[in-house]
Order: sequence, then structure tokens, then C-alpha cells
Amino acid sequence: MNAVKRREIFRRLHEDNPTPKTELAYTTPFELLVAVTLSAQSTDVGVNKATARLFPVANTPEAIYALGVDGLSQYIKTIGLYNSKAKNVIAACRLLIERHGGQVPDTREALEALPGVGRKTANVVLNTAFGQPAMAVDTHIFRVSNRTGIAPGKTVLEVEKKLLKFVPKDYLLDAHHWLILHGRYVCQARKPRCGSCRIEDLCEYKHKTTDD
Repeated sequence: MNAVKRREIFRRLHEDNPTPKTELAYTTPFELLVAVTLSAQSTDVGVNKATARLFPVANTPEAIYALGVDGLSQYIKTIGLYNSKAKNVIAACRLLIERHGGQVPDTREALEALPGVGRKTANVVLNTAFGQPAMAVDTHIFRVSNRTGIAPGKTVLEVEKKLLKFVPKDYLLDAHHWLILHGRYVCQARKPRCGSCRIEDLCEYKHKTTDD
């Protein structure tokens, strides 16, 4: 795929959704960090239901740490892997309090040093909370990047690096959200909705469907 096609793809995605947002509910960088940590192998809808109960009661590192693992688990037990996630969140809260004065750091190194925070979670926080041009490659972005030809790669890291290189700089900040939403609602895993896809004529997928 050439640069002209890529620019037109992102121009159309921007035209259709000028200010894309994450579907996770949050109001502070810390709430976002918790929500993204909880979202692993879970839906955003499920996470939002849990945090709607949790955040009114505890939405700072100090308050959630005070709940303890058992207390936090009661709020998030509807989410998959909630026990291990509760342990990670409590441990992360402790480090945020001890090392960062209860504030979420805005560097990859510091974020990835927190329990339960991998590269993808760090990228989401850097991009969404702090406005940095990071690219969090989840299953949707990995699929869309490979299927369309925007940034093909065999590994998540390879796709991430290619997206950072190939996405036009003026679209880079929001590209992560556009690609996730496109993968979630249009370029779906089992049966892509090519017939109603805004970028079908630019996509290089060889097995397009006629479904909308």
C-alpha cells in the first residue's frame, strides 16, 4: 500500500469521526489506567459496568489501595480474571503512591514498571490520557492493519512500528481509536462488513464480502 492510499484512508476515517474516543469510561489518567488494566480479555461494556460501581467509591490510588485485594474484587468480580487483575491493580496503586506521589506517570518506562501494565496498556494511557502519538495494537488493530495492507506485520510490535512509520503524522494521534473502532464495528474478524465499509475501494484485502 502506498502513502497516497494511506492518507486517503485516514482522511475518510477522520471525516466520519473527527474526534474519536475510547469506549472505556474514565475522567482521570488513573481511572483510565485502571479501566485499561481491567479490560484485558474483557469487553469495554463489561469494564464500564464494573467501574461505574467502583469509581464513585474509590477512584484514586490511595482509595483503591485502601480497599485491598478482597475489597476491590467485590467491585470487579463480573470481569474475567478478576482475582489476578485485583492483585495487579492493588500492587500498582502501592507503587504509584510510593514512587509517583499518587500520580500516573507519563513515560513508557515508568508505566511498564507497574504490575499488570504491559506495552499495550502503556500505549493506551500515553495516547489517550497524555496526548502522545503512541499506538496500542490490540487484536482489532492487528487484524485491520494486516487485512487492509495499511501496516502488515507478523507480530504486534512489528505492526506497531509500521503504523508509527506509515500513518501520516497529522492523523497519528487519533489513528489508534479509528482503527479499533473500524475493527470492532466494520472490519470484523469472522465476517467483515465490506459492503458498508468507507474504505473498501482502498483496502487491499483479497477476500472481500458483499455484506453490509
